Amino acid sequence: MRKHALGSPEPGIMRPFGVCILVVALLLANAPASAQLRGHGGPVRAVAVSADGTTAISGSFDTSAIRWSLERNTALQVLRFHEGAVNAVAVLKDGRVATAGEDRRIALWTAGADRPDTVLEGHAAPVVALAVSPGGATLASASWDGTVRLWPLAGGSPRVLEGHKQNVNGVAFMPDGHAVVSAGYDLTLRVWPLDGGAPVITTLPTPLNSVAVAPVGEIVTGGADGRIYLLSSKGDLVGEVQAGETPIIAVAVSADGALVAAAGIRGSVAIIERTARTLARTLVGPGLPVWSLAFLPDNRTLITGGADRLVRRWNAASGDHLGSVAMGGPDDPLAAYAGDHGAEVFRACVACHTLAPDEGNRAGPTLAGIFGRKIATLPGYNFSPALKKLDIVWTPETVAKLFEVGPAAYTPGTKMPEQTIGAAEDRKALVEFLDKVTKR
Repeated sequence: MRKHALGSPEPGIMRPFGVCILVVALLLANAPASAQLRGHGGPVRAVAVSADGTTAISGSFDTSAIRWSLERNTALQVLRFHEGAVNAVAVLKDGRVATAGEDRRIALWTAGADRPDTVLEGHAAPVVALAVSPGGATLASASWDGTVRLWPLAGGSPRVLEGHKQNVNGVAFMPDGHAVVSAGYDLTLRVWPLDGGAPVITTLPTPLNSVAVAPVGEIVTGGADGRIYLLSSKGDLVGEVQAGETPIIAVAVSADGALVAAAGIRGSVAIIERTARTLARTLVGPGLPVWSLAFLPDNRTLITGGADRLVRRWNAASGDHLGSVAMGGPDDPLAAYAGDHGAEVFRACVACHTLAPDEGNRAGPTLAGIFGRKIATLPGYNFSPALKKLDIVWTPETVAKLFEVGPAAYTPGTKMPEQTIGAAEDRKALVEFLDKVTKR
């Protein structure tokens, strides 16, 4: 098993609206070509690739999506519409792209248009995953409202699939188009026949964060326990692989079905040989989350998006990075805490939260002075109405409880990505670290 570097954070800024977006797009389009795609001002939450491998779409916590030319390694267009993080993207069969976000909306875009052609609304919570049916007629969406919706792209009302008891984190179509698969935080994977029959429900030992399907119909899902679970098209568990020690937050399968890529919350990407059920190699970076990944049609090239705000390219067969990659460096916000176990646990949070008062807010509020503060009272941050109704004061005990049971259970209505810290010693190290560094 070989290990390879994933890279470190790059500086970035949030982009304003209006004419500045045009300026940004022009600057990106004329930037020097690189295998690394730079342009987002926040972590890259989602990536997808066109069927011919010439273009890609990425979505970010910075509320934007970017269309990229993979032939010229430059940005084609910056898309601004969502009022929150862009959590999911997809390329439609007709060349349009779909973006979906924290604002519960799905937008369909024609290339070159500065506004979406169509906006799909109906979900009651953030939309976190999209999938296009094999024939291209239907778009599936998964949401933290516990549902999957099937949207006819020709128009009409969506079909709503209900049954999950918690967040639905992943969705994918079976290759024959006769069923859709969903993965939920309620530990269940569900195979929904599209002829209207009852779903097949498989309960696994851990919350599920992502799902993909191989060309032969084998289902691949990533768990919060760091394992990849493989199931038959009928939902029977047929194999599992330990991909890492931390939650798997994204999975992808190569077009030929040979390789599975699994991204972890602390920055590793496991490359698994699917039929052999073996871990071939692990791409390891400085510990920042890799939120998204996708294979190109050549079955070898993998693109990843993460907390370093870049879209990176890899040879998944060899593990080699395509283009320069920097490790560590002054941009690592936790470099001063090397060797502190609590700091390593906090790496999963660093993309969204700062520690010092002069660093301000990111996708989430700064944690400076967190202990003793009531939830949703930090000035200058737009908290959800649901959080403002909660009667929680942040202490080492309440923060530990948050990660013991998970944000969705402890703070209903939160926009925080769902994750838990299973080991009591890890939770203890985290709160001791926060107690030490947030008082400054």
